[in-house]
Amino acid sequence: MNITIYDVAREANVSMATVSRVVNGNPNVKPSTRKKVLETIERLGYRPNAVARGLASKKTTTVGVIIPDISSIFHAELARGIEDIATMYKYNIILSNSDQNKDKELHLLNTMLGKQVDGIIFMSGNVQEEHVEELKKSPVPVVLAASVEQSEEIPSVNIDYEQAAYDAVNALIEKGHRKIGYVSGPEEEPINSLKKHEGYKRALKEANISYNEDYVAEGDYTYDSGIEAVQQLLKLEDRPTAIFVGTDEMALGVIHGAQDEGISIPEDIEVLGFDNTRLATMVRPQLSTVVQPMYDIGAVAMRLLTKLMNKEQVDSNIVQLPHRIEYRNSTK
Repeated sequence: MNITIYDVAREANVSMATVSRVVNGNPNVKPSTRKKVLETIERLGYRPNAVARGLASKKTTTVGVIIPDISSIFHAELARGIEDIATMYKYNIILSNSDQNKDKELHLLNTMLGKQVDGIIFMSGNVQEEHVEELKKSPVPVVLAASVEQSEEIPSVNIDYEQAAYDAVNALIEKGHRKIGYVSGPEEEPINSLKKHEGYKRALKEANISYNEDYVAEGDYTYDSGIEAVQQLLKLEDRPTAIFVGTDEMALGVIHGAQDEGISIPEDIEVLGFDNTRLATMVRPQLSTVVQPMYDIGAVAMRLLTKLMNKEQVDSNIVQLPHRIEYRNSTK
């Protein structure tokens, strides 16, 4: 049997309005009455209906989070940052997995709005114009986390992916490398992957190193695609002496694929990844990588969303957090 606000009011011998004021923390209730209502709520096991409360207050204290792949270490760490800040500010999270499918992402946006969420954090590997148009029409604030859209019309929290890739490749150049391979993300993800590719090319250009398409192998962010990519690069007659890889998971595939061919890392080929997930320390040799502060991105995205939901002043809707390179044993 579901206990309702009517049952609490009847048992406590007060009005439903009084129960509502107690539940919502309204100070205009006598201490003795508040104590009686709270004791009745505890005894009956009453749980306020967040949606019903939201209809009255126009807030449900609920945030929708749309995530591409909850099983990935990268997105799990982001979600942890979101959850911790949401808890701090007393928001509940509705988490949905989109499988990086555009139609499902758009459907989940409408589903979240149907659940009367107060705001949405949206993550996608490929934010397209169709996404932007839907997000702009949202009646509640939306923040992108670790997701880039070119127009910068939607509030977002990221790192500078182009600069981070530039710094990574430049670090390899400073180690004396002139033949630097790159394992990229999929071509159908035009923004994040494109920015990393631009950083790779800019570093080469500034060092007067010719861009060689043969040194670029496309992956899909998975371990297996890293193995396939390094196999492609190792077939080259003049193979790379260092490889920059767009994600840690692919970088593990690159290391293991090279080792399977008798290549020693880092003696024969140095490998530098991107993200600094826990995987970086699970491989041997341990992976040198660009540190993307995943937890901080999630936490800052949630804090930005709380400000937008509460109409607080924000310095900027576009937030870029700092990155750095963590050197381990896959580079010399």
